[in-house]
Amino acid sequence: MQNIALIRLLQGKLAWYAPGTSEEPQWLEDPAAVEKLRAALSQRRLHPWFAVPGEDVRLARLTVTAEEKKHVGKSLPFMLEEEVAADIDELHFASRALSGNDLAVAITTRQAMEQWHGLLDAFPNINQWVPEPLMLPWQAGEWSLLLEDGRAVVRTGEAEGFCIEREMLPSLLEAARTPGDEPEAIIIYGEEQAADTELVPDDLRDRIQWRRGNFYAALLLSDLNEAPLNLLQGGYAPRLPLRRWWQQWRAVAAVFAVAFGLHLVATYVDYLGLKRENLALRAAVEESYRKAFPRGAVVDAEKQLQRQLDALRGSGQTGGFVSLMSRVGAAIEGNPGTRIASINYSDRADEMRMNIVAQDYEAVEQVRAAINGAGLQAVMESSSAQGDGVRARLRVGDRS
Repeated sequence: MQNIALIRLLQGKLAWYAPGTSEEPQWLEDPAAVEKLRAALSQRRLHPWFAVPGEDVRLARLTVTAEEKKHVGKSLPFMLEEEVAADIDELHFASRALSGNDLAVAITTRQAMEQWHGLLDAFPNINQWVPEPLMLPWQAGEWSLLLEDGRAVVRTGEAEGFCIEREMLPSLLEAARTPGDEPEAIIIYGEEQAADTELVPDDLRDRIQWRRGNFYAALLLSDLNEAPLNLLQGGYAPRLPLRRWWQQWRAVAAVFAVAFGLHLVATYVDYLGLKRENLALRAAVEESYRKAFPRGAVVDAEKQLQRQLDALRGSGQTGGFVSLMSRVGAAIEGNPGTRIASINYSDRADEMRMNIVAQDYEAVEQVRAAINGAGLQAVMESSSAQGDGVRARLRVGDRS
């Protein structure tokens, strides 16, 4: 319990035990004690626990099936409905898994839960509500008894225990005995050894280990690092302090929301500008494409232009317009007085038809022979006299 600040309800008043400082509780009626506890909790130096009064809690051990264990949160009240006198809607049930299919079960009233919430409202983040009997030290084969102020706190098992008036303790200890499973040792914490010992059945007194001490002394020997049975379950489970967080961070959230909104507006304005610029660029591209290719659909101007240029340049499989014109131009240049009148190129057939004007038929044949000598095939399709010269139509392509 080095880091546990334990809060108890004693005689209707709250008190707390500061770890390692004193064996006596500090009453929370004292403003100085309240401030000390609040300071410790605000700095998160201590983990606050509430010791639930054992008189208001019924503890039991319950064995269930594996299938029942999966849905125990919802089915537990109905499983115990026959064992409680009150309406289950007025009761609060909490459980913790033990070994195998066993459960530690705690039952109390919703009215008591609301009352304790009201008392502890001034001390936030008390997220462990543990029944007093389960806070006593315990080992297998032992009973633990704490006697204080006319009452007895008893733990008889891992999940079993009770609180009772001192005078009624002998009867309940006798009822707690199970044939074949009686305690090997009974640890008593009290102030008067003789009077405390008389409360135990005669045949068990030789198993008593009496120790002088109060609730605090017993806690020092408890292993509270293991998660005990916590009553804050179901509708009473700790919630995130969303309201407190909102109050602390709403100014920051408002600034962030404004900044985010401005960022969205600026982004949208940029988007509209880029959209207009993109439309203008697309129109300019299409206009440029139409200058080169007035007809045909425009889907992707860049790709279409690239394909047209590739066709004109030629490739490894075809000569292309540029290649044809280069060789045909060299042939024409070698025959002065001959000129090209018109050209019609077909990229599919990779050939062109051209009309040339020469001085005579012999010049036409010389041009055709020069073209054939350049590795091409020139076929004369027609010829006719034109003034003082001759006009001829040639079909030129790669030699197949």
